[in-house]
Amino acid sequence: MRRWSRFFFPGVAVLAVYVGIEGGEYSLLEARRARAELADKRAELLVARQIIDSLSARIDSLRHHDETLERFARERYGFIRDGEYLYRISEGPETEEAEDPAATSVLDRLWRGLGSDRFR
Repeated sequence: MRRWSRFFFPGVAVLAVYVGIEGGEYSLLEARRARAELADKRAELLVARQIIDSLSARIDSLRHHDETLERFARERYGFIRDGEYLYRISEGPETEEAEDPAATSVLDRLWRGLGSDRFR
């Protein structure tokens, strides 16, 4: 009986510790993963809130300040006032990949078709 009890009680204790750590709905390892994921999600939430605050300030500025709205319209959409001229300077593609014909303007395709190198 002594020999049996010498191995039984420590075995039950080890089993109880194992069940305590790995048993139940979540194991200790899963709980650590969940905590790490929670910390990551909180960091993402903080970044998202900062972006939302920045965009809200931009919306407020565009709604209530005519100068900001005018600058935005000029920069983004090329709006001009009466009597002004718009000069757009764009740089060519850095790589010589095949271009999508729908993405280039008709005038660009016509200019290339005429052999624009002859006019330089």
